[in-house]
Amino acid sequence: MRILIVEDDATTLKYVTEGFTAQQYHVDSASDGQEGLTLAKHNDYDLIILDRMLPKLDGLTLLSALRNCGNVTPVLILSALSHVDERVKGLRAGGDDYMTKPFAFDELLVRAEKLAQRNQVQPALTDLDVGSLSMELLTRKVTLDGHDLLLQPKEFQLLKYLMENPNKVISRTLLFEAVWDYHFDPRTNVIDVHIAKLRRKFEELGYGELIETVRGAGYRLCKGY
Repeated sequence: MRILIVEDDATTLKYVTEGFTAQQYHVDSASDGQEGLTLAKHNDYDLIILDRMLPKLDGLTLLSALRNCGNVTPVLILSALSHVDERVKGLRAGGDDYMTKPFAFDELLVRAEKLAQRNQVQPALTDLDVGSLSMELLTRKVTLDGHDLLLQPKEFQLLKYLMENPNKVISRTLLFEAVWDYHFDPRTNVIDVHIAKLRRKFEELGYGELIETVRGAGYRLCKGY
C-alpha cells in the first residue's frame, strides 16, 4: 500500500510515518497543502491521510481540488478539529473518514487499511476463519470448534468485524461506528453488553479468553484460539 501523509506537525508526521513504515507500507509525505496537492495529482496512492489546518493551502481546499479534478483516492482526515460540525464539513468536502487528534495508531491503521481495501477490486468473501472460529457470511452460520453458535444480528455483526481484524486491538468507538453506524456516545455501554453476551457463549464451549479486553484501548479477537 502506498500512502501520502499531508501533515505540518513534525511530531505527528514522524509518528504516523514510522508506524506505517513499520507495517511495510510505502509512505510519501508533505508538510504543507500545496506540496500535498502536487504529490496527490502526480502520483497514484492507495490512501491519503490529510490534516485540515495546513500552511499554504488548507486541507479542505486541497481535498475539494482533488475531487474536482476527478481524483477518487480515499482520504482519511486526521484533525484536531473535533466538533461534530467540523467532522461533517470534512466528510461533505469529500473525505471518506475522519479521525480526531489525539489518536491511537492502531485505530488509524485499521481505518486506513479498510479505506484502502474499499478502493481495490477483490472477490467477495463468503467465509471467515479465525482459529477454531468459523463464519459463513451467506448463511450466517457461526461455529466454534465445530459447535453451532446462535447469535443475535448485532452479535453477528460485532463478531464479523472482529474476525475481519484478528489479533488487532479495535477501539470501542470504531466497533460502535462500524456495527451501529452512527456517532459514538462514550457514555453508552452497548459495546460492553454485546461483548459480554459473546463471551458467555464462548465460555460455554471453553473459549472464554477468545475476546481479550485491552484496558483503555478496546478489544482484540485472539487468533491463536
